[in-house]
Amino acid sequence: MYLKYLKINNFRKFGKINNIIEFVDSKDYLQEHKHINIASSTTLIVGKNNSGKTTIIKALEKLLVSGKKFMANDFNFSYLTKLLNQYKNNHFDQFPVLEFEVKVGVGSNSNDLVTNIIPFMNIEDTSKNELRIVLKYEIREEGIFEEKVKSIIAKFEKEQNLFRKFLELMNNTDYIVNYYGADDKLIDKNRFKIDDLIEIKIINANKIMNETSLSQTFNKIIKYRYKSNNADKLDEEIDKINNTVTDQVSSSHTKSINDVLHKIEYSDRLEVNLSSDLNFNKLMNNLIKYEYIEKGLNIPEGQFGLGYTNLMSIIGELIEYIEKYPNEDFHSKINLICIEEPEAFMHPQMQELFIKHINEAVSFLLKDTQKKINSQLVISTHSSHILNSKIHTGNSFNNINYISIAGNISSVVNLNDKKVIGYEKLQSESKEDFEKRKTDDLKFIKKHIKYKVSELFFSDAVIFVEGVTEETLLSYYINKNDKLNKYYISIFNINGAHGLVYHSLIKLLKIPTLIVTDLDIKRTDEEKKNFTQIENLNNRNTTNKTIIKFNNNSENINSIANYFEENNLYISFQSEQINGYIATSFEEAFILYNYENNILNTVLEKVKPKIYNEIIGSEKQKDNLKEQSYKFQKKLSNSKSDFSNEILYELIVNEVTDDLPKLPEYIQGGLNWLEKTIKDTINGETE
Repeated sequence: MYLKYLKINNFRKFGKINNIIEFVDSKDYLQEHKHINIASSTTLIVGKNNSGKTTIIKALEKLLVSGKKFMANDFNFSYLTKLLNQYKNNHFDQFPVLEFEVKVGVGSNSNDLVTNIIPFMNIEDTSKNELRIVLKYEIREEGIFEEKVKSIIAKFEKEQNLFRKFLELMNNTDYIVNYYGADDKLIDKNRFKIDDLIEIKIINANKIMNETSLSQTFNKIIKYRYKSNNADKLDEEIDKINNTVTDQVSSSHTKSINDVLHKIEYSDRLEVNLSSDLNFNKLMNNLIKYEYIEKGLNIPEGQFGLGYTNLMSIIGELIEYIEKYPNEDFHSKINLICIEEPEAFMHPQMQELFIKHINEAVSFLLKDTQKKINSQLVISTHSSHILNSKIHTGNSFNNINYISIAGNISSVVNLNDKKVIGYEKLQSESKEDFEKRKTDDLKFIKKHIKYKVSELFFSDAVIFVEGVTEETLLSYYINKNDKLNKYYISIFNINGAHGLVYHSLIKLLKIPTLIVTDLDIKRTDEEKKNFTQIENLNNRNTTNKTIIKFNNNSENINSIANYFEENNLYISFQSEQINGYIATSFEEAFILYNYENNILNTVLEKVKPKIYNEIIGSEKQKDNLKEQSYKFQKKLSNSKSDFSNEILYELIVNEVTDDLPKLPEYIQGGLNWLEKTIKDTINGETE
């Protein structure tokens, strides 16, 4: 039996859409590995800070841990505000409710629970070996609640005071948890409780509170083992120690102390007795010292690195969890092991190794204790290194839940390989070619994403460029932009044709993405030889695959738009004249737009002195740069890195002046779109 998904309605930052968290389907793995019932891979929950990752763990905790009560603050405030506005208009058709839906896969090892879960299964579910359970946290007496709401509405006029009183009322209202099964039929709660089906172990983030945190963790494990195993022998040894110490203390000190007391008081009124009081808890807490061994040296616990201490703390809690689990032949109950942000204090390589080997470690612990626990491992993280390792270890995007937030509402994207490569077959390609292209593209993106691109999961916006010059200069200009530099914007240098592979993933993540690409105008051999300048796009074609795709799959750019925009994508390119000519690359556009600029001229002369002097002539005619921009661009083709670095250097040392080169308008237009779209996305104004 295994958890397939959890759906969260109106809990904290979650609303009623994009709210399903999918978990690893361990069914096939359980059939293959009869003796170690651990999911074959880890369910990953990734997202930026404050996106809602912890909210998912909290929802599971409040559902599955007895004594964890839902409070008013657990309701989505936007949802409550809408309800309160309805109540102010005397519409009481709906009442506050938290709703959770759980779908469970039922395997052959669940016979002992079948009688309890039958009410949740319909015929369709039975054939699929799955069941659906709906839990609703509902008001017990709706009529009483309605009257109290009317009372506070009549008493408080200010919105802020009214909402605060509304929350207080909800906290003092009696709620009940109801279960609904097949056909939304109410199930007698005496017949079923969710914590009889699913158990959760949560290892919280950053539990290193002091220098003895690790000692405290392992003390619990050893104490449990002591109590579980035959402790008579150790108790006998402790009793011997107590007797020996008591005899020595008594003979050496008790008589002399009492002799002094007897000089003041009679012995029958006051006398002391000294004895040893060692027990197992005192032994563990005060006498056992934890040390690390490093190159033969014993290092005190408090002197070791926080990363290793955090890793050991996680391992310690896993050992404790498995040690305390009942030692029976098989447990069909689902056991969720949730580790929150394990990357705390770990360096990148340790983070990658952790996610790579954590399943192996859990499997070893289970095998070592000979316990068969039906476990699923869930990890929440904002580490690009853990995400990278997850993708490459599993060679897949499956089992990754990406959490983003817009307008204070969390949104879940369930990633998998099919969605990441989600484009359709071209009319011109065969089915075999299409399948090969998808396979090759998926292989490419899984490998390529390791090189920095995984940062896009944690960015406010992404910019894809095709060359080192764009990458270098856009980073500088964005840093100088007082609005854009407030956001986390990642710039990735990737060839335009290969950039197409990322389009489906970008659309899934809904991250505002600017694609700066080149028009790549087809030229005849004669035009190339003569460095012919292009003044218009009449009867012109492009070789750029991104532009072709968004140009209705047409190479003809005779009447191409100034840019392409599709959902969260904006494709910017050189579609209009810049000082009389059409640029075919960023370098050419930059030269055309800034041909009179002194800094640009200084750099061009430094990087390509011969061609620069040849073009501007002895009279230093800067106008000649725009007349031969294509020629200069071609001469720069093998020196783009030098060109971009020299431009950056001059920008930095001269940034107090007003004579800095400017970005071409087609790029500035893209940055303006990016600024607006980021703001709209954060405010929840985009779909």
